[in-house]
Amino acid sequence: MQPEKILFLPGTGGNPNFWKPAGQLLNTGIPHRYFGWPGFEAMPDMHNIHSLNDLAARVAAEIEGPTAIVAQSMGGILSIRTALAFPDLITHLVLTATSGGIDVSSLGAQDWRNDFLEANPQAPRWFIEERTDYSAQLPDIRIPVQLIWGDADPISPVAVGKKLLDLLPNAKLDVIPGGAHDVAVTHAHQVANLIGTHLAINTYEARSAP
Repeated sequence: MQPEKILFLPGTGGNPNFWKPAGQLLNTGIPHRYFGWPGFEAMPDMHNIHSLNDLAARVAAEIEGPTAIVAQSMGGILSIRTALAFPDLITHLVLTATSGGIDVSSLGAQDWRNDFLEANPQAPRWFIEERTDYSAQLPDIRIPVQLIWGDADPISPVAVGKKLLDLLPNAKLDVIPGGAHDVAVTHAHQVANLIGTHLAINTYEARSAP
């Protein structure tokens, strides 16, 4: 099964333009939808968005048929949640520089929260407190997952990608030399090539892999 739509989910900044450098390089012919997070730095506030549950509901409303999700950082947590909620409709995941909903404190990850709030005092505070742990549920995600990390990312170091690789049964990890937390932007061509190759995987074959 191939996706009929690609959802691009940004990271904590919430900017819908984050994924455009890589997304515009894809030649899949599959329609794209670039999400932004209301109330964050690049998007106007919406008074009905008060939690990660509210953001998840907005993403879920887009799942009308076979869908691939490409997600950065905080968006990766939402993509994991969506894949668990729609196991028959989410065909592929691409995760870059994310925690993936696991505890990264023992994996060398730098805590970004205080610096982010100092630089973005208008940002919603509820997402800073989010600590959902999907570790026990990740093995249930049988679809193919492409993990893309930079080897110079202090916020989500390669050790996090390796941990997700261990937990996700059909995952593949690619590490881009010199890539930092914005590897999807600074290395857009490499990231786009990895996404395109990943989306060509037959979902049914991947699900049945031992």
